[in-house]
Amino acid sequence: MIVLLLLQLIPLVLAADANDWRGRSIYQVIIDRYALPGGADPTRCDPGKRTWCGGTWSTLRQNLDYIQDAGFTAVWISPVSQNYQGPTTPYGDAYHGYWVADATKLNDRFGTSDDLKSLSRELHNRGMYLMVDVVVNDVMATSTNPDLSTYMFKNESQFHPYCVMDWSSATSQERCWLGDTIVPLADINTEDPTVVSAFQDWIQSLVLEYSIDGLRIDAFLPTSPNPSFIDNRHVNMDFWPGFCAAAGVFCIGEVFTTDIDDVAAFQGPDALDSVLNYPMYGAIVNAFTIPGPQNITALTDMIAQSKQKYEDCGLLGNFIENQDNPRWHNISVDPQSLYRSNRHCSSFLSVHHSIPIVYYGQEQGFSGSGDPWNREPLWTSGYANTTAYQLMSTMNQFRNFLVNSTNWVNSSMQVLAATNDSIAILKGNVISVLTNIGSPPKDTGIPVYTPFPTDTPLINILTCIQWPVGSNGTIDVEYAKGGVPVVLIPMNDLQGSGLCGYNNTLMSGADYASGVQEPHRSSFGVLRLLLSLVSANLLCMYFW
Repeated sequence: MIVLLLLQLIPLVLAADANDWRGRSIYQVIIDRYALPGGADPTRCDPGKRTWCGGTWSTLRQNLDYIQDAGFTAVWISPVSQNYQGPTTPYGDAYHGYWVADATKLNDRFGTSDDLKSLSRELHNRGMYLMVDVVVNDVMATSTNPDLSTYMFKNESQFHPYCVMDWSSATSQERCWLGDTIVPLADINTEDPTVVSAFQDWIQSLVLEYSIDGLRIDAFLPTSPNPSFIDNRHVNMDFWPGFCAAAGVFCIGEVFTTDIDDVAAFQGPDALDSVLNYPMYGAIVNAFTIPGPQNITALTDMIAQSKQKYEDCGLLGNFIENQDNPRWHNISVDPQSLYRSNRHCSSFLSVHHSIPIVYYGQEQGFSGSGDPWNREPLWTSGYANTTAYQLMSTMNQFRNFLVNSTNWVNSSMQVLAATNDSIAILKGNVISVLTNIGSPPKDTGIPVYTPFPTDTPLINILTCIQWPVGSNGTIDVEYAKGGVPVVLIPMNDLQGSGLCGYNNTLMSGADYASGVQEPHRSSFGVLRLLLSLVSANLLCMYFW
């Protein structure tokens, strides 16, 4: 009996906590849209129809090389619970996984229990983590008086009575129903002790059964009369500590507002380990979209506020795309910015003191607007080795190297300089200089005072060009050929990275099974092509 109890505790001991996630980079997948089974027709998936296209847990498992070869060390998948089963609604089918009916049952559209276990096992064999999306706020219905027998919770007392949402009231956000009268989302009474206990039992069982390493906690977000009021107050705050403690793994929540005070309130010992960094997303949009405000000050201000207001910036989830927002290429249209913005924000999110999250298809330059157009099938891209994919591979390889060989992940970020169109950031020994200048050349630049002695040889990892430090530790970045990002590190510090001709002996072996891959062999010419084609926004994910 004692042996059995010890065996049951082993998964909890091995579970990935918040600190284990600091150095990870996450690739987000909608299961139905990632990969098709053999023999399926790749031309029959129309996002506008909002229906099933055929992706499964098994097809993701069979196509993990594409994610791992880009250097990602974790995969976030859409919800695994049973969803609404019935006639197609005016809003389509539950292909996305967020219309949960019974959380305790698996969604057989995506496969069997063994299929999900096989996916988890394969990820772990590759040294990668599995993050699963969960929905606890509500269940999907087709009327405001649903048949409760189809749900996990079957008693009226376990749901809040139907009421129309008042977005200006926190109480209304917690207790009233999301959705509308066509597809109402029945609000679960998460103050009810029987609900709390059942959810804790379920999430503990799910995590143990499928060896899940982290949870992304969803709050389904319909169109609101005032989007600034949209946030994760749909569930009472005191529900979360017990829920996440029962899970025993890292929890990151969706708080869909750019108000940093609202978002920061949901990180800490009385709430969640982490939150998706919507305030930083808003600042990145303000700083880098073309056309747009191009307000670098918004970015520097948000960096300063983040250090003051978040419990732990190193655990925040940084992103520039997801299933609820338009693709970056839909909101930034400068012909070079379509690529340069990706490069700048990739670099920023790589060097940013946070966890970078890339939404599937971002590396393929998808340009869908909001739901459902931003949920395109990935297979139409042919999983091409695009310039953006190569950039992500380089940035992940660089970040993985820093995470695994230095204390970089725990170092703080410092703004060294900022102008109307540029910002220079220091984290560890890495300097990133980012700009919102697009295609046209501009007779301007940014001088940056670094902590390095004069004549220290730096190297730009995006071009492999040496960059000596001038007098008083200064470097200069000019934009005579248009805006391009620069990511610099002392040449001696790149030894063992596998980048820019440096061997990667330090990167081999079991210690680096966390998803760090052999480098993409890139000549100077290919890197120049990357520099001219891919830019601003991936840097915005990788390096705070």
